Amino acid sequence: MVSSKEQTLVYGIKLSSVGPGRVTGQNVVHEPTNMDLAMKLHYLRAVYYFRSEAVEGLTTPRLKEPMFTWLNQFHATCGRFRRSEVESGRPYIKCNDCGVRIIEAQCVKTLDEYMEMMEEEEEGENGHSLLHKLLVSNQVIGPELPFSPLVLLQFTMFACGGMSVGLSWAHVLGDAFSAADFINVWGQIMAGHQPAQPHKLAQLRTKIESYPSPLEPSKDPRSVKRVGPVGDHWMVSNHSKMEAFSFHVTATQVSQLQSKVFGPNGANQIPVFESLCGVIWKTVAKVRNGPEPKTVTVVKSDPRGRKTGSLGNGQFISIVEADFSILEASPKELAELVIHQAMDERRMIEEVVERDQGLSDLIAYGVNLTFVDLWEANLYGLELKGEKAANVSYMIDGIGDEGVVLFLPGPKDDSKDRNGEKVVTVIMPEDQIMVLKSELKTEFSTYM
Repeated sequence: MVSSKEQTLVYGIKLSSVGPGRVTGQNVVHEPTNMDLAMKLHYLRAVYYFRSEAVEGLTTPRLKEPMFTWLNQFHATCGRFRRSEVESGRPYIKCNDCGVRIIEAQCVKTLDEYMEMMEEEEEGENGHSLLHKLLVSNQVIGPELPFSPLVLLQFTMFACGGMSVGLSWAHVLGDAFSAADFINVWGQIMAGHQPAQPHKLAQLRTKIESYPSPLEPSKDPRSVKRVGPVGDHWMVSNHSKMEAFSFHVTATQVSQLQSKVFGPNGANQIPVFESLCGVIWKTVAKVRNGPEPKTVTVVKSDPRGRKTGSLGNGQFISIVEADFSILEASPKELAELVIHQAMDERRMIEEVVERDQGLSDLIAYGVNLTFVDLWEANLYGLELKGEKAANVSYMIDGIGDEGVVLFLPGPKDDSKDRNGEKVVTVIMPEDQIMVLKSELKTEFSTYM
């Protein structure tokens, strides 16, 4: 819940919709893949923070005008879900040009004041989730599928003239790499660069093809969990209230950590992502009441599965399992386990959805402690008037109670002390946040 005090920070809400400038055509549909449907209960919530020099002169009409061309490239993002009447009821997207939802808002604070408030919240009892949620829609798909937008954009104007752009993205459309590619094209078109050809979320077809017969029952993969059934209201209720906090690590700090934890040649032997996974995995085990998190999920982009000009869920989803005590293990042992023992379960996940004829209600993030590598995502590719965002934050909604750790690229800054900086965002049950922040601070100060 957002308190009344926090609600007064953002006011003057206005709603509208923008669709593609060209009519898509009659009876055009997009059929999500099995992996897309496996991710339907998850949502990406991103906020891009721009200073006044990047926004000066950009009125709402000027922000919207490029969207007609932009959305011509992404017809499926402007559609609405339906269920097949001739098949099992498998969901598909009817490309009916209903558009993306636009939210306009005002903030009583300056951008710097707002970001200071977020930093203060992180130092306090909670993380920055509440302030983040004021700047991006938390809407989910359903309970009426034909009326639920898949993408929502929120423009919040700060008192200083700065602006945030909040992107709410249904994960069924694609992973975080896809979401970043999508919004980056809007900035490119605003700058006068026209895309060479339409982007796609797979092949657009004018009829729904029949699916193969259901597969024989088999054991579900450990990287996903069945929930619900949720019907047409695609949301998950957590047993615990989830909170988030972030911390920054510089290239120098990571190098020092690798040297002290993994030895002088650690940087050559243990990549940064796996290094931090090892340290954080052990730290989470320290603060948990109950069984150790011996199984973790690792989510990484598959560059071979990403086709130019297409969006979708192409990420690796792998399981890593330890048969020894996490508390007694060294971070090096855990990091090496992530490197050498990760088992990709994508095919098994797809088979579950196929077996259920597209009706599965699954979650993947947070079923186990989940590490998500987004360092190579082009999160700072969106530019307004040639200016990159001062900061970008990404969150995931609809996660399980075991929590998620996101590894994000840091702000683009030419100063030497921030060169190569990375951001780690931790989303955990609220009752673990304070002690986990304290343990991580101690852990990293020991190594850095």
